[in-house]
Amino acid sequence: MSRLTLRIVIALAAISIVGITVTQIYWVRKAFDLKENQFNTEVNQALENVATQIFEVNKMAMPANGLVNQESSNYFTVLVNGPIDSNLLGFMLKNEFDKRNITADYQYGIYNCADQCMTGGNYISPTKNKIPTSLSELPSLKMDGYYFGVRFPQLEANLISQMGIWGFSSIVMVVVIFFFVYTLFVILKQRRLSEIQKDFINNMTHEFKTPLSTIAISTSVLKDPSIVQHPERLLNYATIIETESSRLKQQVERVLQMARLEKSDVGLKKENANLHQLIQEAVTNISMSLNNRQGSIDLKLNATDPIASVDKLHFTNVIYNLLDNAIKYTQTTPAITITSQNQNDQILISVTDNGIGIIPENQRKIFQRFYRVPTGNLHDVKGFGLGLNYVKLIVEAHKGKITVESSLGQGSTFTIVLPKESI
Repeated sequence: MSRLTLRIVIALAAISIVGITVTQIYWVRKAFDLKENQFNTEVNQALENVATQIFEVNKMAMPANGLVNQESSNYFTVLVNGPIDSNLLGFMLKNEFDKRNITADYQYGIYNCADQCMTGGNYISPTKNKIPTSLSELPSLKMDGYYFGVRFPQLEANLISQMGIWGFSSIVMVVVIFFFVYTLFVILKQRRLSEIQKDFINNMTHEFKTPLSTIAISTSVLKDPSIVQHPERLLNYATIIETESSRLKQQVERVLQMARLEKSDVGLKKENANLHQLIQEAVTNISMSLNNRQGSIDLKLNATDPIASVDKLHFTNVIYNLLDNAIKYTQTTPAITITSQNQNDQILISVTDNGIGIIPENQRKIFQRFYRVPTGNLHDVKGFGLGLNYVKLIVEAHKGKITVESSLGQGSTFTIVLPKESI
């Protein structure tokens, strides 16, 4: 799938998700409004019947104008122009609401408009038998004569609970959107992995092809019978073959190490070791590459207690990888400084170089597998992008951590913080 096609698919997917969400919200809102209007109609009819019964009990003539007023979305008032018995009103309200299957909690209060005082009331919970709340929460209005008010304090929650199918469809929509977005994320991740693996294969091909070509050329020269008459040339080409074979072996070993680490089979063989000695060993191993660049390494091993529980082989490889990167990513003569110091129960080891440096954006990525710092159109820096990922995995397997400080053109400093005894 091309990049343009992928962008179009993502754009259409985003538009589809937004459209489905907006449509669902619209219809849920319409359904809620319909439910609310139906509820208001039922309550109005019930309260009108209650008012009619009260007028009959008080033997008063029914007024011509409307009796029920809706003061707010959940508060209704009914003007009855006469005294009302609180218990009788409660019975009438319950009876009428039951007929219409109105199950919402409600609170009613009776007012005498002469002094604006509540003369009675109660809180009714048809399904939960709730304890009455404070009746003072019911607002009093300036009206002539007696009236009573009915409020539904949890009306919105009650209406939502009755919208079962819409709630279910909304949940299903959210789940579908979640899996849709997750699938899109997986596709993008797989595409990224595909690009990374493609780069890895290209790098690996180049890394293997160069030494193999050098070995093939050297071998063809050694097949010449006259080479025995030139011992210095014989030794030179034999050394080339040995060097390139060693290089191939290191590259294969690095790939195999990453394969084992990917399976979480680090297999650390920890033992108390002198880290200064391991650093010296890594410096010795890298000396050939360093001498070819006429570089230098300054050791400032100031840790007074360099003994720590580590895997000797892996830790030596960690230092070697950091030194190898310091040499490869330095355009001038490499000048590397390795320092060590004790801090509480930890040992800090820093590798500082005078290389090209790393911009902040790339600093967050350099420890990712297969990632290599871009060097423009130049491809003179060899590698698979595995070294720093290997370093990070091994350091973390030792319960330590590694950080980097770098500025473009000012070199880099990699610092390993290692506990003396890692569990």
